[in-house]
Amino acid sequence: MIKIGLIGKTNAGKTTFFNAATLLKAAVSTYPFTTKRPNIGQAYVKTVCVCKEFGVLDSPRNSSCIDGARFVPLQLIDLPGLIKGSWMGKGLGTQFLSVAAQADALIHIVDASGSIDADGKITKPGMGNPVADVYDIEEELVRWFVKVVEKTFRKLKKHPKKAQSVERGLIEDLAGLKITPDHVKKALDKNSLAEKGLDEWNQNYIWNFARGLREISKPTIIVANKMDLAPAEKNFEKLSKEFGHAFVVPAASDAELALRRAEQKGYVEYVPGEETFRVRSREKLTAEQREALTYVEQRVFSRWIQTGVQFALNTCAFKLLGLNAVYPVEDAERLSDKKGNVLPDVFLVPSNASVGDLATEIHSELAKTMIYAIDARAKIRLPADYRLKDRDVIKIVAATRGKE
Repeated sequence: MIKIGLIGKTNAGKTTFFNAATLLKAAVSTYPFTTKRPNIGQAYVKTVCVCKEFGVLDSPRNSSCIDGARFVPLQLIDLPGLIKGSWMGKGLGTQFLSVAAQADALIHIVDASGSIDADGKITKPGMGNPVADVYDIEEELVRWFVKVVEKTFRKLKKHPKKAQSVERGLIEDLAGLKITPDHVKKALDKNSLAEKGLDEWNQNYIWNFARGLREISKPTIIVANKMDLAPAEKNFEKLSKEFGHAFVVPAASDAELALRRAEQKGYVEYVPGEETFRVRSREKLTAEQREALTYVEQRVFSRWIQTGVQFALNTCAFKLLGLNAVYPVEDAERLSDKKGNVLPDVFLVPSNASVGDLATEIHSELAKTMIYAIDARAKIRLPADYRLKDRDVIKIVAATRGKE
């Protein structure tokens, strides 16, 4: 399952974002390091389901379909807040960074209202510096990557005969951090280091490689949180201008959490990521509840169209990681599994994934016995190396089932 890590300073709103996305009640507090250990939950990315295109009523198993919108699960990890020196283990830094390394991508939650100081402590809105906060966290991440790469080079230099190449040594040593051979190759090429021998690497080369590896292996979007507070709009403009190369998403996690809880209790009709919500029976709400929903409407939806939480998750999965949603079925005519469930499952796969990769994702034995696949739309055979496209509906034919 795809893993996305939430990073940021204490009090930036990481845990509120996490709760809004997963509806788990993780502890929220203004005290530093409220998140003592990672909170892990299931969130969802939203994509247009193929059910309406095929004109069928689907019966999802591993996901949900709401009015033609398919919500596909992923793992969301709320990590302890970073402070300066985290890369050396200060605070909860070592724990944070070791878990962050297992993520496929990161969402950097920033307090756009400027309500926290450099140390993550609560201050008057507008007094904090969100742009500086981003750079602080980025420095900690890069320094930790430098530390890891330096450790690898120390190993290589102790056993130079075993190190057939720097590239191979890096690939083998960094594999446990969800860093692929392709990540290593791209970081080397980016800094023209692919041909450098072990003795040629200096500290500057290590820094450049580590920085590139961090960017390539852990792609990141910035979520400008607390956009419902007055100073946030100017800071959002500053963040967008400073980090134009990255995705900066405006969000109001508190508003999303309030709507999700209100929807659970039946007070409102709301689908995550939609641009509106409807109050079911306003007369049944308390004055405080009505006031809260009015605040969400006026301070969030009228200004920013949506709360940004679902949009951030979608951006992370489909823009940063370039994932495609693929629907495997066992009956290409009925679009169902053996039990008759229509479009039962959907898998998020990389943009370069093949039918063979999908078979492996479903079950290792299926990959071993696969003969070919069938495109449920075109009704044509596909080879194992066919590159999957978004919204493909695929039947995998295995040897144990006989040829068709």
